[in-house]
Amino acid sequence: MALLFLLCAARTDAQPAARPFGTLREQAAMQQDWLRKRLDTFLPAIMRKHGIDMWVVPMREYNEDPVFTAVTSPETFAARRRTIYVFFDTCAAAGTAPSASCVQRIALGGTAQGGVFEARRSVQQAAGNIGRGRQAELWGDEQWQALKTVIDERNPSVIGIDRSTVFAFSDGLSSGELQGMSAALGEKWTSRFKNAEGLPLELIASRLPEEEAFFVRLQELVWSMTPEMFSSKVITPGTTKTSDLVWWWRQRVNDLGLGTWFQPSVDVQRKGASAEQVGDDPVIQPGDVLHCDVGLTVARLNTDTQHLAYVLRPGETDAPAGLRQALAHANALQDIVMSELRPGRSGNEILAASLARMRAQKIEGTVYSHPIGLHGHGAGPLIGLWDYQDGVPGRGDAKVIPSMWWSIELQATTPVPEWGGQPVRMAQEEDAIITADGKVRWALRRQDKLFLVR
Repeated sequence: MALLFLLCAARTDAQPAARPFGTLREQAAMQQDWLRKRLDTFLPAIMRKHGIDMWVVPMREYNEDPVFTAVTSPETFAARRRTIYVFFDTCAAAGTAPSASCVQRIALGGTAQGGVFEARRSVQQAAGNIGRGRQAELWGDEQWQALKTVIDERNPSVIGIDRSTVFAFSDGLSSGELQGMSAALGEKWTSRFKNAEGLPLELIASRLPEEEAFFVRLQELVWSMTPEMFSSKVITPGTTKTSDLVWWWRQRVNDLGLGTWFQPSVDVQRKGASAEQVGDDPVIQPGDVLHCDVGLTVARLNTDTQHLAYVLRPGETDAPAGLRQALAHANALQDIVMSELRPGRSGNEILAASLARMRAQKIEGTVYSHPIGLHGHGAGPLIGLWDYQDGVPGRGDAKVIPSMWWSIELQATTPVPEWGGQPVRMAQEEDAIITADGKVRWALRRQDKLFLVR
């Protein structure tokens, strides 16, 4: 009992950690505003682009469609029993321009998501309402019949469903939900099913200018944390292990009230030593090249960053020229990929063009860049994988669109004279933004100088 009292007292007396992005309530209000604006801004045009006048997205609790976080309130953590979201383009038949007023948004089960959907409930009185006069929630076959009524009333030409053999983001319709929905709707409507494919992919990927401004703040935080982690404030050469930095990052993120979507990593390259000789969790030594891969998750948005550092030897004031040149090669490859990245091109086209230019500049490297946003490895085309440098069938064939974000992830390997010609791999990753008008820029900046651990 005494221990419990002390623990409670400690929690009461402790000062709350600084929250760089406001309280959870403030973040939720901001996300709710983004949700409405995203659906109003992007969804009508995307539905029209893909020739889908009705999009039906059913899901059950804890088996949510990947599009869930793109269409629900920040206060909703899971589907409610079963939730069926229906989007209908009332202007498609007339061919009038798509707009927010054209698309009806209906939730069969669940809530209105802060007024974003028209929420429909059962016509049955709740058996266990204890006098509160509430209607029962839609459930079981009644829910499918409610969907059929919605469809009958609107007579859509094409019903988009989330089924894909290529993109996980477009394959959220479970086999059980498809079976139940098909049995209830019958051949008349199931014959109008069309795999939505690009619709959920592009909706998930699309970002607002307001989100871009917030993303810049996330990058600023990352850029304040990585130099601190790669400094004498955290590293004591000869004592500190790479795992100490991994857990420093995790703890700092937690103390700030934030999250991360993957376990960070820190690795070492060392003169005269192979990766096997360095080991999985080495003690950091003077002369080491350090590399990290870290991320943040805030307000359902994610970052992905790889930065590099050099541990100065006694008497050194900078990294050897060969290491600086190795980083410059990676920067040159970044410039190539950024100049090839533009809306309308597929990931495979960007990869092929980038690698051709890389080889022409006699840089040895690989490109494996990916979209980012509501997911770390986000919705959209892949620009290579580390082990697929001839293109990625299917996932690399999708097209880049405006208003999406990217992690420009790649590496360049360069022989370093000061290390006896030993190849040194400079792996970099910085987040970039494609604006609504198709312009490409770094979300904040990219690393062109090694951090120095003194």
